[in-house]
Amino acid sequence: MRWQIPEAALRAAALVRRAVLWLLLPLMVAACGADHTYAPDDVVQKAAFHSGEPPSITLFTVLRKPYDAGAHSALMIDSTQRVIFDPAGTWGHPRVPVQNDVHYGITEQMRKFYIDYHARKSFDVMEQKVYVTPEVAALALRRVQEYGAVPKSFCANATSNVLRGIPGFESIPGALDPKRVMKAFGKLPGVIEERHIDGDPDDHSGILIVQAQE
Repeated sequence: MRWQIPEAALRAAALVRRAVLWLLLPLMVAACGADHTYAPDDVVQKAAFHSGEPPSITLFTVLRKPYDAGAHSALMIDSTQRVIFDPAGTWGHPRVPVQNDVHYGITEQMRKFYIDYHARKSFDVMEQKVYVTPEVAALALRRVQEYGAVPKSFCANATSNVLRGIPGFESIPGALDPKRVMKAFGKLPGVIEERHIDGDPDDHSGILIVQAQE
């Protein structure tokens, strides 16, 4: 004989689970913690770098091999200056000052360092770029500067929140999964994609040595 759980009981259980999640969410966020590193404004101004390239917005997505599971999301904004918004990220360089999660002074070398840090034996990096107007790039820069520090595990959520408030990127869904943001970004008109693959050790030792020597 097959037992069936009454529908009312199933609904009640779902409501209880939802209530428990809402009660635990503040504790989960607090436990994650956000990095409130905030370099002095004069240091940030001295580090500012203008690439001279057309304005663009680039999405970086770190994919865990072999199944391409989304592991991290970040944005590079090329506007009046080039920055990387690396919400809850772990990369850093002595010559790159940080205010909350915005990294300043992203020269071409620092851009490569950032990619090389994340592309390693167990992870690839998908780079997706869209060229935009100067006005759109300036808005994107303001949005990442105003977003604030992001708790751990909320990188995709922060990235999608920034993008959805920018003209031309409204189709990006609010998401906690970096891969979902990547797929939506890949459908934008004119997107240029490049996948970065590297066999460096997972402990970042290779790129950290290179950065230290540089």
